[in-house]
Amino acid sequence: MTGSEALPSFRLAYVPGVTPAKWVRIWQERLPHIPLELVAVPAAEAPGVLRRRDADAGFLRLPVDGTDLSAIPLYTETTVVVVPKDHIVAAVEEVSADELADEVVFHPLDDTLDWEHPPGRPAIERPATTADAIELVAAGVGLLLVPQSLARLHHRRDLTYRPVTGVPQSRVALSWPEDATTDMVEDFIGIVRGRTVNSTRGRAAAPAAQPKQRKRPETTGTGARRKPAAGGSAGKSTGKSTGKSAGKASGKSTGKPAGRSGGKSGKPRRRS
Repeated sequence: MTGSEALPSFRLAYVPGVTPAKWVRIWQERLPHIPLELVAVPAAEAPGVLRRRDADAGFLRLPVDGTDLSAIPLYTETTVVVVPKDHIVAAVEEVSADELADEVVFHPLDDTLDWEHPPGRPAIERPATTADAIELVAAGVGLLLVPQSLARLHHRRDLTYRPVTGVPQSRVALSWPEDATTDMVEDFIGIVRGRTVNSTRGRAAAPAAQPKQRKRPETTGTGARRKPAAGGSAGKSTGKSTGKSAGKASGKSTGKPAGRSGGKSGKPRRRS
């Protein structure tokens, strides 16, 4: 098969913490003839992946620099602080940014929160990744603030997390190159926005196979059913039904065989 004959596919990028499984499942149900390829990318690299056309669309975290990418905001995540299970913060339901002022709070290089002034005291060095920062928290060196989905992604038995108030939150969006809004991108936008399969937007799904119609019985030229010819099978069926039904009817109506019913009915009168 040559390149021009290859089947089209839809490439979907997604950043850590985002779970596209629900939308992928709907795509596979509606468009099974178009393969969907998932492309996992670091949060900082997601816009570049779309601009280079290494993916047709992607789930990324806002804000996005530039005006060449379209974006549909989908939801906002709660920001949480990751702490050791024996930390004092683990004893409360939530904590404010001011209550972390005396704590060492890591600010990794791949941080997805749009900080103006990160809370707490900065560490001597910034960890390269969120995963590295999680290891430092487990070692009891400091704390880490991340979107809740990242805390779940890097879950450990010796760590827990609590919501934090008064801090930025991460917004997740579906994004794609503005000058590459293809039919497949429109299809996926419709799925993410909850459009039904019969929506007029985007392309329609492949038509379902029509059920086979049952054959009608043969008819004569006038449209009436063809009657069986006289004699032959018709005679046999008539004889069987008449003989049996007549015998039964006769027995039931007289109560006695026909041979014993000759003469007068009832008991003879006694002579005086």
